[in-house]
Amino acid sequence: MGHRKYSAPRRGSLAYLPRGRATHWSPRIRFWPRYEGPPKLLAFAGFKAGTTHSTIVDNRQGSLTYGKEVTFPVTVVETPPLVVSGLRFYEMWNGALRSVGEVWASDTQRDLGRAIKLPEKFNSDAAWEKLEPLKERVREVRAIVSSQPRLAKTGKKEPDILEVKIDGGSVTERWEFGKKLLGTEVKVTDVFKEGGEVDVVAITKGKGIQGPVKRWGIKKLKHKSRKTVRGVGSIGPWHPHFVMYSVPRPGQMGFAQRTEYNKQILRLSDNPADINPQGGFLHYGPIKTQYALLRGTVPGPAKRLVALRYPSRGIVEAEPPKLEQVSLASKQGA
Repeated sequence: MGHRKYSAPRRGSLAYLPRGRATHWSPRIRFWPRYEGPPKLLAFAGFKAGTTHSTIVDNRQGSLTYGKEVTFPVTVVETPPLVVSGLRFYEMWNGALRSVGEVWASDTQRDLGRAIKLPEKFNSDAAWEKLEPLKERVREVRAIVSSQPRLAKTGKKEPDILEVKIDGGSVTERWEFGKKLLGTEVKVTDVFKEGGEVDVVAITKGKGIQGPVKRWGIKKLKHKSRKTVRGVGSIGPWHPHFVMYSVPRPGQMGFAQRTEYNKQILRLSDNPADINPQGGFLHYGPIKTQYALLRGTVPGPAKRLVALRYPSRGIVEAEPPKLEQVSLASKQGA
């Protein structure tokens, strides 16, 4: 620490280096937890509408506020049904997953061609016959789902495409479960239940190019400092004769994929009148379809796609708390 009289902890985390923009504003789920039970989809996606606050009766055993009314922020995520546009099958190859083949629905979503190039006609029956001899090699079945932004208040037409794992039961049961889902719509109530917890995967707000004080949280220098105040006192010693990666430097901040764990689902509803503030949510508008009410905050601005994943270390099923009141004030930000 140079000639400091006292030592100090380093500023900022090096866990996500190199810091840079995400490749796309739609999140990509890279880890899938284990699930025991009948086959089901392990994730869903929706659009962040905004935040408000809610009052509930705390029903968590052992909590200091058990049985009392508590108020905390909640996030509203609009969850229009997803369309299962295709299925993809994987085998194990040299310790990693490798795609064996895929099947697409004969009648695809009309806007799907805005996101990817579609064949003029897809023969799903021929694709199933081609995959049948490879059934013994399949180890994972994943659904290719697409969102329906026209149903939500996002102002866009191009659907977002995600790959969602089908888990539970045997591989044969997952195969048959995916075959039934192909070409159909899936609702959020088919995947999650009220009271349980989910992991939220989303892209954070982008903040552009920022200096080291905002980007790394370092302390400003004294006002009589030479040349700069909002910078580091020294960028390193003479040797090594280069600036080390651990030195806080200015650069891109935000717009990075982050996962927040164990967000409790307080409500799953298809009645938007219960949650819409007067005039709708700021920068979003009124909710028109189903929605999920999550305890706490969620990364990203309004209208950003949010992936809700089966919890990797949380509570899957629990009794939902009693909602005493959800604020419908007109000035609710994102």
